[in-house]
Amino acid sequence: MTAPFPPRLRKLTLTLHVTASVGWLGAVAAFLALAIAGLAGTSPETVRGAYLAMDVVGWFVIVPFSVASLLTGVVQSLGTVWGLKRHYWVIAKLLITVIATLLLPVHMQPVGHLADAAARAALAGGELEGMRIQLIADAAAALLVLLTAAALSVFKPQGVTRYGRRRRREQIPQPR
Repeated sequence: MTAPFPPRLRKLTLTLHVTASVGWLGAVAAFLALAIAGLAGTSPETVRGAYLAMDVVGWFVIVPFSVASLLTGVVQSLGTVWGLKRHYWVIAKLLITVIATLLLPVHMQPVGHLADAAARAALAGGELEGMRIQLIADAAAALLVLLTAAALSVFKPQGVTRYGRRRRREQIPQPR
C-alpha cells in the first residue's frame, strides 16, 4: 500500500496534526490548573484572574486547537495508508475528536458566566461553587479523553474495518 501523499507533504500534515493535538492537550492541562486555582484560591485577585484567564484560554487556544486537530487529523488520515475508514482506531480517534470539539462551546458557557461574575466582583468562597467544581471535573475528563486519543495514535490497536479489508484485497495483485 502506498500513501497518496508524497513523503514531504505527509510529514508536514503529520507535524501540523501533532502540533495542534499537543497544543490542545497542553491548553486543557493549563485550563485545569486555572480551574483548580479558581476554586482553591484564597485571594480575590487570584480567583478573578483564574476565571478571566480560563475564558481567554478556552476561546482563543483550546477551541482553535480542537478545530485544527480535527481538520489536520482528517487530512492526515486521507493522505496516509491508515485512511479515514480503514482502521477502527482511526474511527475511534475521529469520533473522540468530533464529539470533544462539538462539546467545547457548550462547556465554554459556564466559563463565560464565571468570568463575567469574576469581572464584576470577586467570587466569594462558596459562590457558584457547583459550577466551579464542574469545570474541574470537565477539564479532568477532557484531559483523559485527549490522552486516550493520543494513546490510540501511539499504540494503533489491531482491527481493520470491513471497508479496510476490502481495500486491502483490491490493492493486493491477484494471481493470474
